[in-house]
Amino acid sequence: MSVSGKIKSLLKLKNKKNKDLADYLNITPQSMRNKFNRGSFSADDLIKTSEFLSCKLYFDAGEEIKIPLTIDDLRPDNDKEN
Repeated sequence: MSVSGKIKSLLKLKNKKNKDLADYLNITPQSMRNKFNRGSFSADDLIKTSEFLSCKLYFDAGEEIKIPLTIDDLRPDNDKEN
């Protein structure tokens, strides 16, 4: 299943709409549709989406080693240009 498909499934499980996520990400509903159609979610988008959906996003390094990605890992706004 694609990333877009997984996010859509989680939205459905959490009784949220695409528009709710678009509002949370501070983008238009059209931009949200484009992200789903293209599968163009950035790491920041995924971190924010996991926070919005009250889910955990992490790297699984095996043997019970999991490194979480959280809102604290987001780039500061001024670093997004680089």
